[in-house]
Amino acid sequence: MGPTGGARELGTPLFLLNLKSYLPALGNGALAIGRNLQEAGRRHRVSTAIAPSAASLEVLSRELRIPVLAQHVDPLEPGARTGFLIPASLSATGVAGSLLNHSEHPIPPAQVLETSKMLRASGLVSIVCSGDLAAATRLARASRPPFLAIEPPELIGGSVSVSVARPEIVRGAVERVRRVSPRTRVLCGAGVKTGEDVRRAIELGAEGILVSSAVAAAQNPAAAIAELMRGFKA
Repeated sequence: MGPTGGARELGTPLFLLNLKSYLPALGNGALAIGRNLQEAGRRHRVSTAIAPSAASLEVLSRELRIPVLAQHVDPLEPGARTGFLIPASLSATGVAGSLLNHSEHPIPPAQVLETSKMLRASGLVSIVCSGDLAAATRLARASRPPFLAIEPPELIGGSVSVSVARPEIVRGAVERVRRVSPRTRVLCGAGVKTGEDVRRAIELGAEGILVSSAVAAAQNPAAAIAELMRGFKA
């Protein structure tokens, strides 16, 4: 699957931006960053997607042409579900899918599997996060997600990318996941901040990146996006 150039599906190479809940990336800030990401992806022919806070999901899904993802979803059917974010609500607002098991919102392996199944049944995509090779292998084998992001938690938000500090983890994740779930594509996360970090990740076999603070907490998000895009063309 190649770059989508703005279509509402996830292609590769993929630049997935998790806005978390950084103050500059809330409300109108989320939409501004999303528009910058969308335009950069179109210009560089890189598939892009964005995961804003729950409060911004509907607005971004309506205003952007790129896929919008939730940062977490609960495996529940519609009904009396106060305070939960359910797959049906994502479908109803045009959201493309969800991250699962991020290190800041971990869930048990059985819940990863259950949620992945519910997302798939609703035509939604799951991006499963894993902090180490053993977990990546188990989760890929059990849930066979379209994407799995390898993110050692000790490097998340840091100044050194996993593709530089621990290249063997990225390479190992690609090899192991490919053996147990050949259709799952591996993304590189944790500390990715520069075009060189991206270039190394792609060289190691990753089919994209999962980025957060490098853009969401940057003084100039557009410049940060441009710097990361540079790595896809190196």
